Amino acid sequence: MDLPDLDPDPIVQLRRWKDDAATDAACLATAGADGLPDARMVLVKGIDAEGIAFFTNRGSAKGRQLAENPNAALVFYWQGDRQIRVRGPVELLGDDACDAYWRTRPAGSRLGAWASDQSSVIADRSVLEEHLAEVAGRFGEGDIPRPDFWGGYVVRPALVEFWHHRDDRLHDRIRYRRESGEWVRERLSP
Repeated sequence: MDLPDLDPDPIVQLRRWKDDAATDAACLATAGADGLPDARMVLVKGIDAEGIAFFTNRGSAKGRQLAENPNAALVFYWQGDRQIRVRGPVELLGDDACDAYWRTRPAGSRLGAWASDQSSVIADRSVLEEHLAEVAGRFGEGDIPRPDFWGGYVVRPALVEFWHHRDDRLHDRIRYRRESGEWVRERLSP
């Protein structure tokens, strides 16, 4: 992997690698006001010039951390071969984008979003199942609206690094960083 092998726009290149891998999973790392890092897998639901989008319960641990410290890192990883690291500020997605994605979710996922007080402690699974039955009864066969506490975020990349495995730990690493609004590409030592 060399600089001419990669698109000058890291978002275009990220989409190429992600499409080749045929996965939407990435590890999202956040930290709250306490500075302690936290990481979990999320499904990426959009990659464009604006950034990388994902959706969640905004009252969850990640939602609370992003409210306290609106910066994050994402890692896309493909076993033994490639990874992409992304860092940048995070912003809330607008209601229109959240509503549009919400409508694409299966009814069970929409009910589950209502039923789960994500990241809160519960006595046992029956609490969740009872809450799901209550929510299903409330909405019946009708429309399941998006709850106010559920929405999307977009990570606005400031740094993007592409890593490709090479033998003897002499991996290829190309980093893109913003400088005066433009992307600068540079090779990093492994």
